[in-house]
Amino acid sequence: MEKLFDNTEVAFALKSNSELDRAFYLFEMIKREPLVKIGTAVTKFAIKTHLPVEGIIRATVFDHFCGGVTEEDCMPTIDKMFSKNVHAVLDYSAEGKEVEEQFDLAMEKTLNTIKFGKEKESLPFAVFKPTGFGKFKLYQKITAGIYLDAHEMVEWKRVKERYNTVSKVAYEADIPLLIDAEETWMQTAADDLIEEMMKKYNTKKAIVFGTLQLYRWDRLDYLKKLHKRAKEQGFYVGMKLVRGAYMEKERERATKFGYKDPICIDKAATDKMYNDVLTYMIENIDDMAVFSGSHNEESSYLLMNLIEKHQLAKDDKRIWFGQLYGMSDHISYNLAKEGYNVAKYLPFGPVRDVMPYLIRRAEENTSVAGQTNRELELLKRERERRKI
Repeated sequence: MEKLFDNTEVAFALKSNSELDRAFYLFEMIKREPLVKIGTAVTKFAIKTHLPVEGIIRATVFDHFCGGVTEEDCMPTIDKMFSKNVHAVLDYSAEGKEVEEQFDLAMEKTLNTIKFGKEKESLPFAVFKPTGFGKFKLYQKITAGIYLDAHEMVEWKRVKERYNTVSKVAYEADIPLLIDAEETWMQTAADDLIEEMMKKYNTKKAIVFGTLQLYRWDRLDYLKKLHKRAKEQGFYVGMKLVRGAYMEKERERATKFGYKDPICIDKAATDKMYNDVLTYMIENIDDMAVFSGSHNEESSYLLMNLIEKHQLAKDDKRIWFGQLYGMSDHISYNLAKEGYNVAKYLPFGPVRDVMPYLIRRAEENTSVAGQTNRELELLKRERERRKI
C-alpha cells in the first residue's frame, strides 16, 4: 500500500506530452520564490492597469489550476477526469467583491452547480465561500461581538437567506454542500451559521458541511463540542478537513493585536491535529461525514488504513478524499483507481476575478516545503518514462 502514490503512469494518464511539459515548466517557475513574488506583483499591476496579460495567464497558470471561465467551459475537463473515476467540485472562485449583486451572483452559481450535480454523477458536491455570500466585515463584527447597525442587520439577514436558500436546494437535490473556512477573526460567525443549517438540513445525513482548518490548535476541541450538540439535538456533522491557507496573515495579526497565535506551533503539530481529527471522525462515522482535503501522502494513507481498520467500504459515501485541480494527481488518480471516492476542486470564473485564488496557489506552492519539488520529481519521472 505504501507505494501506491508512486505510479506516475496512472497519475498523469490524462496529460498529453505537451501538457506534461507545461506543468513541468510551470512548477519549475513556481519553485523560484523571488520569481513568484515578482510575477505576482507584475500580474497584480497588469490587471489593475488593464494591460493585456489575460492571454498569457490563461495559457499558463490559469489553464493548469482552473477548469475555465464558465461552467460550460469546465465540462470537457470534468468528463475527462470522470473517465478515470475522479469527480469534480465546481468552485466559482471570483474573490474580493463586496457588493450585493456579486453575492447574489455567487449564490446563483452555487445553485447552478447543485442543478448540474443532479444531472451529472461526476459532480457530487456544491461549494461556496462565506465571503462569497456576504461582506467580510459583517462576519468580523459578529465574531467580535460588536452590534450591527440597522443597515448591517438587513445585510446580515440577506446573508442568512442566501445560506438557507442553497442549503434547502442542496437538501432537496440530495447534493452535499461544502462551505469553506476563512480567517479566524470572522470564522465564528460563519461556523454558527453553518451549524444552524446543519440543525435544519442534516437530520437524515450530512448535507451541509463546514470546514475545519487544522493548522488551528483549537479545532479538535471545537469538533468534539459540535459532535456533542449534534447528538443531543439529533443532527449529523459534515466536515471538510484542510490544513489551512492564511498562516502568515493569522500570525501577523496575532502579533499586531497581542492575542494568542491561533495557529499550531509548527508543521508537525498541524499534521498531528489533522490526523487526530481524521481519526476522531472515522471513529464516529455513524454521526458524521468527512471530506478529507489534503495533498499530504501520510494523511491519505492514514485514511485508507482507518477505512480498512473499521471495515468500511472504500466507496462509503460518507468518506471522500479531495485535492485541488492541477496538484497532487499522483494521490487523486491512484486512489480513484483503487476504488475510493475522490474529488478534485475545479475553480472557474473570469480570469481577472480568479487571480487572487491563483496567486494564493503559487505562493502556497512556494511556501509549503517540498510540495513543488514533489510535483517536479513526479513530472520528471513520467517524462523519463515516456522518453520525452
